[in-house]
Amino acid sequence: MRKICICGGGNLGHVVAGFLAAQGDCEVLLLTRHPERWQRQLAVTTPDGGILKGELKAISSDPFRVVSQADIVLLCLPGFSIREVLHQIAPALSPGQAVGSIVSSTGFFFEAFKILSDKTPLFGFQRVPFIARLNEYGHSADLLGYKPNLSVAIEQTREKETLRATIEQLFKVPVKLLSSYYEVSLTNSNPLLHPARLYSLWRDWHPGVIYPRESLFYEEWSIDASTCLMKMDEEFQRLLGVLPVSKGSIPTILDYYESTDAASLTHKLQSIQAFKGIKSPMKQVEGGYIPDFSSRYFTEDFPYGLQIVQQQAQSHDISTPMIDEILSWGNRVMATVA
Repeated sequence: MRKICICGGGNLGHVVAGFLAAQGDCEVLLLTRHPERWQRQLAVTTPDGGILKGELKAISSDPFRVVSQADIVLLCLPGFSIREVLHQIAPALSPGQAVGSIVSSTGFFFEAFKILSDKTPLFGFQRVPFIARLNEYGHSADLLGYKPNLSVAIEQTREKETLRATIEQLFKVPVKLLSSYYEVSLTNSNPLLHPARLYSLWRDWHPGVIYPRESLFYEEWSIDASTCLMKMDEEFQRLLGVLPVSKGSIPTILDYYESTDAASLTHKLQSIQAFKGIKSPMKQVEGGYIPDFSSRYFTEDFPYGLQIVQQQAQSHDISTPMIDEILSWGNRVMATVA
């Protein structure tokens, strides 16, 4: 039976570990900084009201106790943790152990090429397989939505098809093999989606402005946010045009959301069931709410998402005025809480 080691205990770490453990066709190990807060059995609710229950085989903060035992190591980590954890697990890896990332657009491949052996098969998802939300840390989580199919990039192995088929078996959906790690390392998903919305919400915010309530991130999505997103995506697509990626491997925002213009895109994002109830990142102060610039919407998607896109564009002489403007704004407001 295959052994899969999950690294990380956030929303996706809980759901992926619980989902895989519940299938019964693999053993799930967990690397976490807080093993004492986890119980062996995880409960994951599903969109149809069901509950997946799975038991973790081992839980540890020591990579030699869990990573070294695994056939596949899967990072479910925020961008700022990837470099640190790759350094942590590298001594525990043996040649042939595959290492992947559930989120690949925060620099996973760029870091793994530098830190891990060239005999380590690498893989990364283009989009996350689940919409996930933590319920009780170390105990339960909610699986809010499935992807009907997945796309992965695989590098540093001749056995790409074998690894692709294994991932397909584990996640129980069709998995397509992409032609280049660029196709998962660069994305117009969260690294463009979140900054566009944040910028449209708060580009005019300044100290002293207090809002009466927390806005809804998607249900109150605006035409302005869609316009910003579409402009950034046009710049992003120009970058893809000079990289070794297959045409259409990363669909445009409009194609992905089956939209034709800013108005239809806005309606689409407002109506996605799995996004219902998600609030904008805000914190309560006397008299109301202000933006939370320390939220992962900022600390993840600007430096470990949008900035990676900008860096690649600059290295290929692609002009990105909208991306530059929004990234500059994000860096400025984050600096106010540094």
